[in-house]
Amino acid sequence: MSDLTPSHILQIGMGFFASKTLLSAIELKLFTALARGPMTAAEIAGSLALNARAVPDFPDALVALGLLDRAGNGADARYANTPEGALFLDANSPAYVGGILEMANARLYRFWADLTEALQTGKPQNETKHSGEPMFAKLYEVPERLEQFMNAMSGISAGNFRAFAQKFDFSAYRTLCDVGGATGQLSCMVAAAQPHMSCTSFDLPNVVPIATRKIAQAGLSDRVKAVGGDFFADPLPRADVITMGMILHDWNLEKKKQLIAKAYEALPEGGAFVVIEALIDDERRKNAFGLLMSLNMLIEFGDAFDYTGADFEGWCRAAGFRRFAVIPLAGPSSAAVAYK
Repeated sequence: MSDLTPSHILQIGMGFFASKTLLSAIELKLFTALARGPMTAAEIAGSLALNARAVPDFPDALVALGLLDRAGNGADARYANTPEGALFLDANSPAYVGGILEMANARLYRFWADLTEALQTGKPQNETKHSGEPMFAKLYEVPERLEQFMNAMSGISAGNFRAFAQKFDFSAYRTLCDVGGATGQLSCMVAAAQPHMSCTSFDLPNVVPIATRKIAQAGLSDRVKAVGGDFFADPLPRADVITMGMILHDWNLEKKKQLIAKAYEALPEGGAFVVIEALIDDERRKNAFGLLMSLNMLIEFGDAFDYTGADFEGWCRAAGFRRFAVIPLAGPSSAAVAYK
C-alpha cells in the first residue's frame, strides 16, 4: 500500500480558501479592531457588521490558520491578535504590511482568476485588458488608487529596505538615488541608518508630493529629497549608489537592459547599482515566491518577468559592470549588487 497522500496537492489547490479568508479579514479591519482588546465571536460580528452565520467559523478559521489566538471555547471564548498579527496586520502599527494585502484583495485576487488565459496568450489580465492603456497610466490616473499602490509597495518592501540599509557597506559612499522611489521609503531608511548619506527618491512628478510628505513625517527632509522625472525619458540623477527596489522586474528584457545602462552612466567609477527583488534562485527550484511573483508580472504586464542573480550579473556585465554580489535580505528577497 502506497504511503503517498494527496494532502499537499489539495492544500495548494484549495489554497485560495485560506488566502481569501485572510484578505477579507484585512478588508474588514479585523486585526485593527482586535488591537483594542480581545473580543468574543458575537462582539466581532457586531464590530464588523457581520451576519450571524459568519461566526464562529470566520474567527475560528483564522485561529486554525495561526492568524488569531483564542482563549477558551464556546460563546464566551475571546479572540485576540497573535504577536505577528499585532505587529504586521494592525493598520495603526508602523510595521503594517496589510497595504499589499489590501491591493491583492482589491486587484490581484480577481486578475489571477485569468492566469490560464495569461499563460496561453502572454497578455496582461489586469485593468489594461479592457482599456488597452498601460498599467501604470491607469494606476496613476486616480490619486487614491496611486496612494493605495504606494502604500502597498511600502508594506511589502519595508523589511527588505531596512535590512539593506543595515547590511550594505555604505562606508565608501556619500550619496544614493533610489530610482522609482515611490514614497521615499528606501531613501529614508538608508538616511536613518547611515547618518553620512544624502539620498534622492526619483519617481514620476505626481508621486513627488506623496514622497515629500512622507519624508517630512520621518524628519529627514534635510538629507532626503524627492525629485520628479521619467526614468526612461530622463537621465538618472548622479549618485554613488543607485538603487531600484522592485522596479527592474516590471519590464521586459529590452527595457531592463535600458535601465541597467542608464544606471551605469549615472554612477562614478567604484559606484554601486543595487536591485532589491525576490530574486529567483539560479537553479529555479527553491524560491517559489520569486517564481510566483514572475507569474504575477505576466498577469500585470505580459512581457515583464522576475529573474535570477545570474541573469542580473550577465546583463550588468554586458553593460560594463565588473564585480557582483548578492546580499540576502528578508524572507525570499535579496539585494543584487553590480559595481562599476
